[in-house]
Amino acid sequence: MRAIVLTRPVAPDQLTVTDVPVPDVRPGWVRLRIKAFGVNESEVTSRQGESDPDFSFPRILGIEGVGIVDAAPDGSGLTPGQKVATMMGGMGRSYDGSYAEYTLVPVGQVIPFDTDLPWETVGALPEMFQTAYGSLTTGLGLRPGQTLLIRGGTSTVGLSAAALAKDMGATVLSTTRRADRTEVLREYGADHALVDDGELADRVRELCPGGVDAALELVGGPALPDTLRAVRPGGTVCFTGSLSGEWTIPDFSPFAVIPIGVRLTVYGGGATDLPAAVLDRQLRSIAAGRLKPAVAKVHHGLDQVPRAHIDLESGGAPGKHVVVLD
Repeated sequence: MRAIVLTRPVAPDQLTVTDVPVPDVRPGWVRLRIKAFGVNESEVTSRQGESDPDFSFPRILGIEGVGIVDAAPDGSGLTPGQKVATMMGGMGRSYDGSYAEYTLVPVGQVIPFDTDLPWETVGALPEMFQTAYGSLTTGLGLRPGQTLLIRGGTSTVGLSAAALAKDMGATVLSTTRRADRTEVLREYGADHALVDDGELADRVRELCPGGVDAALELVGGPALPDTLRAVRPGGTVCFTGSLSGEWTIPDFSPFAVIPIGVRLTVYGGGATDLPAAVLDRQLRSIAAGRLKPAVAKVHHGLDQVPRAHIDLESGGAPGKHVVVLD
């Protein structure tokens, strides 16, 4: 099969396609024929040799993918030809991922689905929808009628969270550092688009006296204290991402940083946090036009993976870069 095998840190244009054996099926694992996958910041980090200790060379990158079951063990409940999605759980880090025509993943992180949506659309969803949905539910317990602040709204997870939260019946406030992207935020479901200058709490409270019910923190450590100040007593902040690259707050003092009564949680789940019924509902919402997936560009073929990495790193159009294996 054709695949991109990473043997050392490289520049994007050094991601080359090579021929490798198709992985053999083993107990508890499913072989998938990959149809499409999203390209993620964590794969850029791995390519640069700056990943977490669970990453090792040589490695086929790719933390998510969609495709069809090629072979599955008895008793798995999966059948060849079935459409499925998979993501996370060490994929593309501690074992080979989706930058290939076939990949082998644990049975427990395979999510079946049935839709007529094109692969280029479905391929954008697994990681960003799983992270957004898990943050809104497990992290925040968001309910219809509540107000939600998304700090880092033009990221793929931020755009997805806005779309999902709006579909859930929430009022969404979303942020960007660029004034020319406020319309993008509104396009994906934000009721209020705010330009982030680092100090937002007072402006949020002008829109929501007393503070918002929930906040999704995607900017990271530098923004977290201000985000906490924008939330009402009894409300919750979920720390899910760090677009700033700063995951910690120096000399962190809970009494100084966390307002009385405001809850602070984190989210970093996996495929099991996106049940098949939830994915099916999201796919139906997309097909009906109620939910818009955040897709920046579609790339065709493994040979276009270097271009996808370059485009992602350039920070151009908001949304997911998707590679389709035609």
